Amino acid sequence: MTGTPRFTLALAGTALVALAGALAGAPRAEARTEAQGAGSSRPLEVTPRQARAVERGLDWLTGHQQADGSWKAKIGYKLNDDYNYTAERGHVGVTSLAGMALLAGGHLPGRGRHGKSVERCLDFVLSCVQEDGYITHAGTRMYSHAFATLFLAEIYGMTHRDDVRHKLQKSVDFVVKSQNAEGGWRYEPYAVESDMSIVVCSVLALRAARNIGIRVPVSTVDRAARYVVDSAVSKRPSSSFSHPAFARSSELGSFHYQKDVHSRSSFPLTAAGVTALHGLGIYSDEAIERGVQYLERELSMFNHYNGGGRRNRGEGHYFFWYGHYYGVQAMYTVGSPHWEPYFVEVRELLLGMQRADGSWPNETGPGPAFGTAMGVLILEIPYRFLPIFQR
Repeated sequence: MTGTPRFTLALAGTALVALAGALAGAPRAEARTEAQGAGSSRPLEVTPRQARAVERGLDWLTGHQQADGSWKAKIGYKLNDDYNYTAERGHVGVTSLAGMALLAGGHLPGRGRHGKSVERCLDFVLSCVQEDGYITHAGTRMYSHAFATLFLAEIYGMTHRDDVRHKLQKSVDFVVKSQNAEGGWRYEPYAVESDMSIVVCSVLALRAARNIGIRVPVSTVDRAARYVVDSAVSKRPSSSFSHPAFARSSELGSFHYQKDVHSRSSFPLTAAGVTALHGLGIYSDEAIERGVQYLERELSMFNHYNGGGRRNRGEGHYFFWYGHYYGVQAMYTVGSPHWEPYFVEVRELLLGMQRADGSWPNETGPGPAFGTAMGVLILEIPYRFLPIFQR
């Protein structure tokens, strides 16, 4: 990619109007089929087993919602492959993901079987918006702020509530103000360094907000786009970081954790990089093509080490969840012939990992509310209820 082009995000007003109509009388998931992109030859059906798994997951989530509308989870940070936490209480980031899982299942505040749960979730998230726009609770950081901003954007796009718009604009302004000189974001606001895992969260939040008319400076989008493009591994390195859970022989096509040739690359970071480029309005680029090839090449090994499908069945490491949360979005946007085989493999793995009570595990990470929200969201992408999940 040459130069520094100016990227713009397409507005989706027409899609939102259509979405609102669909939500007013949402059909059962078993009857829905997925609209494929250009060049697609066949739809990918939502199977009855998939639909039942989603409903069981949503039932588990609503059954474990706290009285204040939140979901309890471990508030902490990843440390290498582990997860350290300082508290276990209402987690605004996990709560926002659980809320998005409910929205993606066709439930609105006060409407649908789980409408009351969405209302309580929204009330909690709104209560966590600070005066400067930072969305935090009990020490949560920029991950949670970005997920909460995305949740509010999706809510506002569906309800057009003025109170939501006001706090959403403040939270978006906070993302814009905290962007650093590199064009990215990190765990703490105003950090001088960036990393891909925070950048993708922030980018998708900005994309969703701008799609429904919230002010987002084009300069913010351009700088983020340059950061993501510069993080792609576009040639074979003479020496590369190697981790048995991620790379094998080559990093070609992957994305770095940080914009540094010596920074690690991985399956989750590559999924994040491709999805971030899509969120920035870039759909045709060499970095995307190579990234998709890398994801396809590394899929089986990634599942082997992180998914719980072969070696560590049932663990649901946080690498697995955010890797496939972004991986399915990346492949869904790219479309055929990449999307179908990827999703079918991931779907079968998730169906086998779901526990008898309807939850999904996350032993290394914030906990089962996080794993369940992620598992449901991944399976719901073909439902196409959330604007952020639409092509």
